[in-house]
Amino acid sequence: MADRNRFLPTAGDRGNGFSVQRNRLVAFLLGWPRPAKRLLMIGADLIVVPLALWGAFALKYDSLADGLGRSPWLFVGVTAASMVIFGMSGLYRAVVRFIGIRVLFSVLAGTLASAVVLWILGHTVTERILPVSVVAIFWLLALVWVSGTRVLARWLLTPLNVNGRRVVIYGAGDAGAQLSMALAAGREYQILAYVDEKRALHGTLMNNLPVIAPGDLTEFVRQYQVERVLLAVPSASRRRKADILRWLETLGVHVQSVPSLADVMAGRARVDELREVDIADLLGRDPVPPNNELLDASIRGKSVMISGAGGSIGSELCRQIILLAPRRLVLFEMSEIALYRIEQELRGMVQARQLQVEIHALLGNAHHKYRVRDVMQAYQVQTVYHAAAYKHVPIVEQNLIEGVHNNVFSTWHAAEAALETGVETFVLISTDKAVNPTNVMGATKRLAEIVLQSLQTQTKRTRFCIVRFGNVLGSSGSVVPLFQEQIHRGGPVTVTHRDVRRFFMTIPEAAQLVLQAGSIGTGGDVFVLDMGELVQIDELAHRMIRLSGLSVRDAEHLDGDIEIRYTGLRPGEKLYEELLIGSNVTGTGHPRIMRAIEPAPGWNEARELLEELAVAVNRIDCPRVLEVLTRAVPQYRRASVIHDLVWSQAAVAGGEAASIGARSTVSVLAEHRVHKPPPTGVH
Repeated sequence: MADRNRFLPTAGDRGNGFSVQRNRLVAFLLGWPRPAKRLLMIGADLIVVPLALWGAFALKYDSLADGLGRSPWLFVGVTAASMVIFGMSGLYRAVVRFIGIRVLFSVLAGTLASAVVLWILGHTVTERILPVSVVAIFWLLALVWVSGTRVLARWLLTPLNVNGRRVVIYGAGDAGAQLSMALAAGREYQILAYVDEKRALHGTLMNNLPVIAPGDLTEFVRQYQVERVLLAVPSASRRRKADILRWLETLGVHVQSVPSLADVMAGRARVDELREVDIADLLGRDPVPPNNELLDASIRGKSVMISGAGGSIGSELCRQIILLAPRRLVLFEMSEIALYRIEQELRGMVQARQLQVEIHALLGNAHHKYRVRDVMQAYQVQTVYHAAAYKHVPIVEQNLIEGVHNNVFSTWHAAEAALETGVETFVLISTDKAVNPTNVMGATKRLAEIVLQSLQTQTKRTRFCIVRFGNVLGSSGSVVPLFQEQIHRGGPVTVTHRDVRRFFMTIPEAAQLVLQAGSIGTGGDVFVLDMGELVQIDELAHRMIRLSGLSVRDAEHLDGDIEIRYTGLRPGEKLYEELLIGSNVTGTGHPRIMRAIEPAPGWNEARELLEELAVAVNRIDCPRVLEVLTRAVPQYRRASVIHDLVWSQAAVAGGEAASIGARSTVSVLAEHRVHKPPPTGVH
């Protein structure tokens, strides 16, 4: 490998005198105004074209003096015509530093046209008929010299990246070549080589850079002090990328990647837009192609409503649903800024793709039953995806009352509104934390599931179903962006416990499976998405640090870069999550969607628990709220301490927490009966 790469610079070559002087010359030339640069190229062509004609005569007649005695009008006419032709073909509009293959085609066409002019003039202004061989030689010489001046100018005007970050591009395909050309125009990176697994490419040059085998990369990194590896294999499967990244971790260099082919093709990213490694690639899970019939069933041609439309899952549902040609898309969101952002994005998609979809952006909170009912009725909603929820475990634990309001009562009231307005399908977005919950968030989501399961026994008019899955990568509150931010700041990276494990899935994959699961259900179904293997968070933190080109600082490696600090489990947090209550599960015909068979109380029992919970919530009686939640969700293992911040603050202030906003049980019940469901017969 050393012999093959002997021409590469070493670390000691940075900033040598020749490179510095050359870069100063480049800076001087680049500082010229554009007209001056254009005149310079015209001047070069004024020399090259007559020189090519003289050379054609000299080569034809084997005499350097032969061409000098020819008609001067022939030289003047060909040169003048060539300048006009080159100008019309755009040669003098092209920026020389960025010329590509299209400019060379323009040179080819321009010189060919000049040769035709020479042939015509050779039959009109000269005494002897001009031989065709002279015309052919002139064309070849002009082609080589005119294109050569531009290639030389491009080389001269490209600064040497002697102080740029030393990088290697992994992948010698189209993406790697485009990335190399894009980065070569700047000074931030000094590209040293390509790495590719294809043996036929090993030892070859691409863009004047060597292509080496993966087995040579370890020594190459050490010898040439490579700082980064840029992963340019956007079309590779996630499983293959995971294998590559697992190996690159051992090199101790910063690994970045180019966007996926889908993002580049969709215009969401440029091929030279380097990103930190996508954690989805670390997981190595390749998505299963969707079943288009399942995607269409509840969406195409229908009026669809998404509650929580501005959230992580809600917004991705919107993006995917709008491409499935619904008749109408109703965005329901309580955050004004989140609603504005997703509406603007969707309207941009509609305009760019010329979609025939109505978009209606509405502010509102789903626990306001009559607001939700009026919206569903006004827009004749047929399918609802209920994604509105509070999901951050510690925050919900510390804001118990609001957590119950948003997660339980919002689901209850939205479901009853769906019943009253004749909605066909109602899909609840649930979580793995609803299984054997140890926190308020999980208990409220399980109770929301029970509400739908119980309501389904009262009706066949609306089909309720629940889709349960684990953490999604990149969502608000997700551990991955937190780790990335902490690594960027220089640490420490905070992990709650060495043994904590979580399921992970990408947001697009989760949304796609939700849409398909919603079409499978027959009513009251609990669907569980296949999340793959549990991921150990401590190991994930170590891998992210290593892929950033850094090392972990601990007792054995005191000179490491980033410390991992273990903070202890947060209130209500479990070491690992589950997806099933029990083991009663069946398949669905989709490889990543399972149907869980889980018991639920009848509607009368569920409604009594909900009314009792409403009384406790309105009285801000946290112990009572937790007691009712425990009865409603028998698997709930509540904490021995109440973490609600308002309750705790009131206790510190010296008063009884239960007295905050306390009202009589009768008045609370009277208030809540406004929200009682209609008689069973209405369903």
